Amino acid sequence: MSQVIIAPSILSSNFSKLGEEIKAVEKAGADWIHVDVMDGMFVDNITIGPGVIKSVREVSSLPFDVHLMIEKPERYVDAFLDAGADYLTLHVEASSGDAIEAALRKIRARGAKPGITLRPQTSLERVEKFFPLVDLVLIMTVSPGWGGQAFMQDQLEKVRAVRTWANANKPMMHVEVDGGINAETAKLARTAGANVFVAGNYIYRSKDYASAIASLR
Repeated sequence: MSQVIIAPSILSSNFSKLGEEIKAVEKAGADWIHVDVMDGMFVDNITIGPGVIKSVREVSSLPFDVHLMIEKPERYVDAFLDAGADYLTLHVEASSGDAIEAALRKIRARGAKPGITLRPQTSLERVEKFFPLVDLVLIMTVSPGWGGQAFMQDQLEKVRAVRTWANANKPMMHVEVDGGINAETAKLARTAGANVFVAGNYIYRSKDYASAIASLR
């Protein structure tokens, strides 16, 4: 399995001082910065776009792990890569299979790391064909769109299945979990085979970012 990576989600940060919040978790031991992009169509919520990512890219040297929860994400691949995304993860449900495949190939051709993800109610079979094309598979352990939801333990079976495939075919592929992650649920997900842990409220609502991050390892 790949190394354990902690990726604080800026969705839970104080947006009035976003640059400072990113620098604070970097100083506290974060490995990546997770950026949730929502368009109000694929999910109900609306968050940030490439312009914000470009502006905060200057404050951190950490990899930006950008999760696109938007319709037809292939339209914006170039914009998010130009803004500074290092990992760019697309939802299988957000466009046609051919469009998703082309977008994943473009991400890699441009020197970034492609990822694929799915809603909890979507079967893993819909994303399996993309595994050879990606460096990251994100298993949503809540329904995408809002922070603060409870961890869905039934999604751990998907984590196990992806890790089994990765061990046999692509050992360095990251298996990421996002949603309801805290010290207890991270342990469950790590046992199932996850190695990247996205945490928003657990880190940004804590009094000590460094302790919260350390507890997830």
